[in-house]
Amino acid sequence: MATAHPELGLRPVLPADTPVLAEIFRASIEELAADDYSEAQLAAWMQAAEDEAAFGARIAEALALVVTLNGTPVGFVTLAGGDTIDLLYVHPGVAGMGAGGMLIDAVEKLAGARGAAKLVVDASDNARGFFEKRGYVAQRRNTVLRGDEWLANTTLEKALAGKAPT
Repeated sequence: MATAHPELGLRPVLPADTPVLAEIFRASIEELAADDYSEAQLAAWMQAAEDEAAFGARIAEALALVVTLNGTPVGFVTLAGGDTIDLLYVHPGVAGMGAGGMLIDAVEKLAGARGAAKLVVDASDNARGFFEKRGYVAQRRNTVLRGDEWLANTTLEKALAGKAPT
């Protein structure tokens, strides 16, 4: 039976999630960033998930949450070093349904509770507006080398409630 209002949920990332998170990562880049980057840039970016063991290790080193839709993972976020959003990806099939917002709200609360005064993220061109709508302020433009390709992104920061940025 179809559900009229699908339920989003949050939980910690589990090691067994790595293959589906790698697929979410690749699908998100391929479909949601296609207007902002060339095919070669997208391919170079997606290479980060080719070695699933290394990709899983990167996720395991951070505080990591997964958002689920009726129990199935549809997005994830990682918080590195207590104040840096390293990865935030949602499956294109749920883009705009609140999964990304749920992840960012949770990671902001967790980071604040752990003493972070601000959060920092290097956002892709397609994700920049998502963060700006949530109070993140652009600090600088960057270019990063992925394989043989240069990709542009923007460093954004947000002061967390009740905290003064350091």
